[in-house]
Amino acid sequence: MRQFFTSLLCLSCFISFSQTPITPERLWQLSRVSPLGISLDGKQVIYSVSTPDMSQNKSSRKTYTISLQGGQPAELTSAVGLIANKSISPDGKYSLSTKEVKINKVYGSDFYPELDKSNVQIYDGLNYRHWDTWEDGSFSHVFVHPIVNGVAGEGKDLMPGEPYDCPQKPFGGDEDYTWSPDSKKIIYVTKRKEGTAYATSTNTDLYEFDLATGRTTNLTEDNKGYDTNPSFSTAGTLAWLSMKRDGYESDKNDLKIRSNGVTTNLTQGWDESVLHYEWSTDGKKLYIIAAVDGTLQLFEVDHPDATKKTPTVKQLTRGEFDITGFGGQSGQTMVVSRTDMNHAAELYTVNLSNGQLTPLTHVNDAAYSSIATSKVEKRMVPTTDGKQMLVYVIYPPGFDASKKYPTLLYCQGGPQSALTQFYSFRWNLQLIAANGYIVVAPNRRGMPGHGVAWNEKISKDHGGQAMDDYLSAIDAVSKEPFVDKGRLGAVGASYGGYSVFYLAGIHNNRFKTFIAHDGIFNFKSMYGSTEEVFFSDWEYGGPYWDKSNAVAQKSYTQFDPSNLVEKWNTPILIFHGGHDYRVPETQGFEAFQAAQLRGIKSRLVYLPTENHWVLSAQNGMVWQREFFKWLSETLK
Repeated sequence: MRQFFTSLLCLSCFISFSQTPITPERLWQLSRVSPLGISLDGKQVIYSVSTPDMSQNKSSRKTYTISLQGGQPAELTSAVGLIANKSISPDGKYSLSTKEVKINKVYGSDFYPELDKSNVQIYDGLNYRHWDTWEDGSFSHVFVHPIVNGVAGEGKDLMPGEPYDCPQKPFGGDEDYTWSPDSKKIIYVTKRKEGTAYATSTNTDLYEFDLATGRTTNLTEDNKGYDTNPSFSTAGTLAWLSMKRDGYESDKNDLKIRSNGVTTNLTQGWDESVLHYEWSTDGKKLYIIAAVDGTLQLFEVDHPDATKKTPTVKQLTRGEFDITGFGGQSGQTMVVSRTDMNHAAELYTVNLSNGQLTPLTHVNDAAYSSIATSKVEKRMVPTTDGKQMLVYVIYPPGFDASKKYPTLLYCQGGPQSALTQFYSFRWNLQLIAANGYIVVAPNRRGMPGHGVAWNEKISKDHGGQAMDDYLSAIDAVSKEPFVDKGRLGAVGASYGGYSVFYLAGIHNNRFKTFIAHDGIFNFKSMYGSTEEVFFSDWEYGGPYWDKSNAVAQKSYTQFDPSNLVEKWNTPILIFHGGHDYRVPETQGFEAFQAAQLRGIKSRLVYLPTENHWVLSAQNGMVWQREFFKWLSETLK
């Protein structure tokens, strides 16, 4: 018997007279809210609002302040001096900055100055390009500056002549470095590897720079995976995030602290993985954001020095929403950003004593007052290996169970990426449902929030249990009389794009259409062109040429979509970004060419200046219009 439970994000299936379904145009008119921090006096919340401008193909950004108790916000010309500046040392005598420093020769003119019009690039190792940028021989470095009469003087490079990055590329920021409370030391993150060694490893470490001696010490030399996000409590205890295994970018992310020379793993016995963390203002607790049961929630863990007890993780918030970021703490009040599948991020306050959330900002309230929301349902679906899988089902506004609806299987990326109450400006499940489609979104194998074992099951098994999970989900929901089984589709990006390519060869005519974005099509060519080789080494089991490696050979034969093309028989739309070096553009080209040469209705939408995502407003609008145009053509 089917087991399920529901949580409705709107109390009625009916649209009020003033509400209409969301459109791509209305989606891109919504503002994007981000917390910046709490004012130094603990009374005001500072936040930014970014609003896309479709005609200008960019966004405008404004800064606001609002009382911690709520009320009317006021626009600020600047937040300088209102919130703590983590680049300034606690004693106010120094500041930190970052800039690019040319270290290595890359261009023809670097080697041969007289040939200054050449555009040649020369490399002796991998990491010649990363994410969406070609390596130019420059590395991001942190500089420390003395402050004299309020002005920062000449900076000293913490990593002189070193071909390593801090902040880390491509996504690192000021979370990659921090001051000690006594202003005597700077902790920073870097991966002291270059070239091919960099591309095959995830071993970043925390380094301590002593301001007085100029000496640098590796604090995490014994750990071979990621060590990131260092921060100190007010009492001087260092915390950071740590993964154990080198090469595994989605390993369990633990929260560690070091106090009096002793390192403690606060989450070692916890069967989940930390996404973000923040110290309490009194330094006695740490707050965590992590995935659990298809949501992101706020947790706390005591500092063991404060309690003299074994640290345990306690969940503070519960509900069908995501806590997506921290905005600071004042007393027993924490500011967070929150989303759900029907609403973009707004700021909320959390009562830390009972987990109660209260809306603080209302930036998009007026817009949502005229937008019809979707019913969102959680079901538990049996899997082929006898487990229960959480599946989200998102219904069109005004859903009528007496009618039949085309239905889409949504395949999440990652592969180890949580499918929660997210709100995307591209893969927006509310928008897809608003166009008349039921969306089935399974928390398949490989997703955080259901225990470490569930998350790890996908590695070296990309075409195995996760594919069975997809089919279990769509088959279970398709039993409903309101699902039109003759109009099923599968859509997804990244690992979701790979999933679409793979399902196209094994779906046994379940689906009538496919849409894949930046998906892996050919494991061999992916291994030969992706920039972070550690991903393929870990997820596939090793290189394709190692014939003695049975695990890898299974990946390159059984789980490679290009080996299943002879079974393709369904229309497919393929999106791919030209600056996607993680899943290079040739993956999309190969899939499109295969479909075309097999005579299958197919379309390639090439985005030459986009990376693994779609970031510009007008390209995003083209993406949405092509997405829904394809569905209207193929799910008639």
